Amino acid sequence: MKEKLLLIPGPSPVHPRIIHSLALPTVSHVGPEMVEELPKALENLRKIVFCERGEAFIIAGAGTLAMEMALLNTVAPGEKALILSQGYFGSRMAEIGRVFGLDCELLESPWGTAVAPEELEKKLAGSDFRVVAATHVDTATGTCAPIRDYAEILKKREAVFIVDGVCATGGIEERMDDWGIDVVLTAAQKCFGVPPGLAILVLSERAMEKRKKMPPLPAYYSDLLRWLPIMKDPAKYFSTPCVNEVRAFTESTLIILEEGLENRFVRHAKMARALRSGLEALGFTFFTQKEFLAATLSVINYPSGVEDKRFRSLYYENGVVVAGGLAQTAGKVFRMGHMGNLSPSQVYFALDALEQSLKTIGFDFSQGAGRRAAREILGD
Repeated sequence: MKEKLLLIPGPSPVHPRIIHSLALPTVSHVGPEMVEELPKALENLRKIVFCERGEAFIIAGAGTLAMEMALLNTVAPGEKALILSQGYFGSRMAEIGRVFGLDCELLESPWGTAVAPEELEKKLAGSDFRVVAATHVDTATGTCAPIRDYAEILKKREAVFIVDGVCATGGIEERMDDWGIDVVLTAAQKCFGVPPGLAILVLSERAMEKRKKMPPLPAYYSDLLRWLPIMKDPAKYFSTPCVNEVRAFTESTLIILEEGLENRFVRHAKMARALRSGLEALGFTFFTQKEFLAATLSVINYPSGVEDKRFRSLYYENGVVVAGGLAQTAGKVFRMGHMGNLSPSQVYFALDALEQSLKTIGFDFSQGAGRRAAREILGD
């Protein structure tokens, strides 16, 4: 099957170096290779989220498991948690908490916008929320929330601050120590550019101290204290990790650090501007309000005359995979990821394939406009 350019909101395209790591022979999960590579991945992960101290965890699973683990290991019995929802995945986090009987309250924004810092401050007044969680970039709405502003407000309080960085970590700045973030949860398949299979968390010293004082959890696999000895010494056993995935993730962190974090954040923003400029030149608009646009993902409105399923089918035939809308946006938008190790040549390919798809539909546009607009941003 001819390879397609994967521009869904994750998984993202996989770099050849990461593919090579996946193809290495499987080794023992308690052998010398894992003893060497897992600590290296954990150290690099802490660097990527600017956490000098604290504990990192890389566990077989997915972003949903990381959400579950973040809540279970920080919300003690009788405590209230506030979940800031900018779309589908904030609401899912609250749902996960409620399944375990946790007292989770939602503070929601209209889709395409984020909860304003002033709304958070107002909600906190007179309330005793011990945990506050927010999605950095919601994969359904493309909304990038003002995480740093939330963190600044929470510095004045005792609450543990959880950031869902699934669609942001490694592509958008998240400074745990400097900003006062207590937990970053994420997954391998988005900005890290690794195939799905890992649930990833970093906890501050404060969050880990709280976990150690909490009573036993109503969970086994999701208890971070059961995983902590393995993160300290991978030669110990608790549950078999995804050996090849861990090695691939280690390679992805090396790629990120070799590029340089500041350079990587700038590149993500540049690729986003280039793609959006090309899309606008072809007559598309965006679902997300301008001030909340994310550097990792765009949610694009369909113009009149472009039908969702036919368009995505044609785009696929022309070599590019994008995702449809979720919930209230289904059939009205398509979602395009632009994260991880995306290159300028892939941006141009995506826009050329888009033009070919629009031409087949009979949509009126200026031929070559997408590539020309993107080149003005990319400069090559």
